[in-house]
Amino acid sequence: MSPTEQLEIETKYDVDDSVILPAMHELPGVASVAQPVELDLEAVYYDTADLDLAANKVTLRRRTGGEDDGWHVKFPVSSGERLEVRHPLGRSVQSVPSAVIRTVRVYVRDRALVPVVRLQTRRIVHRLLDADGDVLAEVADDNVTATVEGDEPESWREWEVELVDGDRLLLEDAGELLKSAGARPASGPSKLARALGNRVPSTDSISMPKKPLTSDLFRAYAGAQVKAIHERDPEVRRDVPDSIHKFRVATRRLRSALATYRPVIDREAGDEIRAELKWLAGELGVARDAEVQREHFAAEVAEQPVELVIGRVAGRIDDHLRGVYKDGRAGALAALESPRYFRLLDALDELLAKPPVTGDDRKAKKQIDDILGHDRKRMRKAVKRSKAAGSVAKQDHELHEVRKAAKRLRYAAESAEPVLGDEATALAARAEEVQEILGEHQDSVVSRDLLHRLALEVFADGGNPFTFGRLHAIEEARGNTSRAAFYELWPTLKF
Repeated sequence: MSPTEQLEIETKYDVDDSVILPAMHELPGVASVAQPVELDLEAVYYDTADLDLAANKVTLRRRTGGEDDGWHVKFPVSSGERLEVRHPLGRSVQSVPSAVIRTVRVYVRDRALVPVVRLQTRRIVHRLLDADGDVLAEVADDNVTATVEGDEPESWREWEVELVDGDRLLLEDAGELLKSAGARPASGPSKLARALGNRVPSTDSISMPKKPLTSDLFRAYAGAQVKAIHERDPEVRRDVPDSIHKFRVATRRLRSALATYRPVIDREAGDEIRAELKWLAGELGVARDAEVQREHFAAEVAEQPVELVIGRVAGRIDDHLRGVYKDGRAGALAALESPRYFRLLDALDELLAKPPVTGDDRKAKKQIDDILGHDRKRMRKAVKRSKAAGSVAKQDHELHEVRKAAKRLRYAAESAEPVLGDEATALAARAEEVQEILGEHQDSVVSRDLLHRLALEVFADGGNPFTFGRLHAIEEARGNTSRAAFYELWPTLKF
C-alpha cells in the first residue's frame, strides 16, 4: 500500500479538566454535530539521540488505536499547517521501516532512530457537519499521558480543532468559542513538543545585522539554500512535481555563492563543498533534463503537420526519455541514500554554524561592489570569448559559459539585495534575462544532439528519419534565433 499525503490545518488549546466543551453546533455554517466517537490512541515517537527531527519541527510516529493507524511523518508548512505523510502500519513494531526512514533522511542521515516519547491519548471526536452531512471539521477532546525515557509520566488535557472541508473562518470562530469556554492557546505546537519541553536543541536563526559584514551576506544566502535542500529532499523522494529542479537550483545557488564570496570565505574549504555540490547536482540533473525534454518534444511534435510526421516519432522520443528519466531518478535516489551525501549535509551544517571566514571580511557596503565586480568581469570575458570563437560548435560552448557566468552574477546580485536594494535587484534581473535567452540556446544544442542520435537509430533499424531531421532543423533555428537575440541584447545591458 502506497503512502498517502494530506495537509493538516489545525489549532490546539490547553484546557483544565473541569471545563465543559461548548455547544459546537452554534458555530456559523455548522448544521449539526455527529455523535461523539471515543478512541484510545497510542503513539510512539522516534528521533535520533540528539533529537534532530524535533529540532527541525519534524515528527515521526507509529500510531495505533484510531482510524488512521500507521507510520506518520509530519513536516512544517506554515503556522498552523503541516504536511502529513502516512505509511501503512506494516509488521515492524520496534524499528522504523526503511521506507519511512527515507522520508526524513535529510535530517537523520545515517544516525539511528530510537523511541523518545510514548503518548497515550483518550480522545473524544466531535465531527462538525454542514447541511449536507459533510464533515467541516473535527474537534478532539484529548486526555494525554506522555512518557519520556527516564522521566515520570506527564498528563494534560487539550482541545484540537482540525479542518476537513471547512474554511479558516470556521477555525477562527471555533477558536473564539473554545476560548470563551475557558480554553487557552496551547503551550506548544504539538503534543510531542510539549512532552519534550526544553530537551529539544535550539536552532540558531540567521538574522541580518543592521550593518552587515560581507560574510553575513554569504551566511544568510547560504542558509536559505541549505534550508531549500532540506525541504526539497523529501519532495524528491516522494516524486513531487518540479522538486528535482528546485533541489538542483538550491545546490547551484550555494555552489555559486561559495565561488562569489571567495574573498571572505576560505577557498580551500569552500571548493571542497563546491565539488560535492557539483557531484550532487550532476546526479539530479539526468532525471531533470529528461523531464524538461519530454515536455518540450511532446509539444513540438504535436505542432507538426500530420503529413510530415513519418513513423512513430513522438512515441520513440518519449520512450527514450522516459527510460532516461527512470534511470536518472534511480541514480538520484541512490545518491540521496549514500554516505557521501550524508557527509555533504554534515558539511553544510558546519558551514552555517562556523563559516570559514578569512581575514578580509569587511563591511558589506564597502566590499560588495568589488565582489560583484569580479563576477561582472567574468561574464564580460566569457562574452568576448564567444565572439572570438572560430566555429559554431566552439561558439555554442562559449555561449554556454556565458550563461553560467550570467547565472553566477544573478545569484551574487540576489545575495547583495540586503545592502544594495533595488540596484542589486535590477542587476539580477538583467543577468536573468541573459540566462533565459541563452538557456533557450543551450536547450536547442542538447535537443539537436538527442535528435541526431535517435535519427541514426531509426535509420539503422530501416525506418525513415525524415521527421527527426525536420525537428533537428527546427531546433537549429531556435538556437540561431537565441544566439542572434543575445548578441542584439548584449550592447544594451549595463554590466
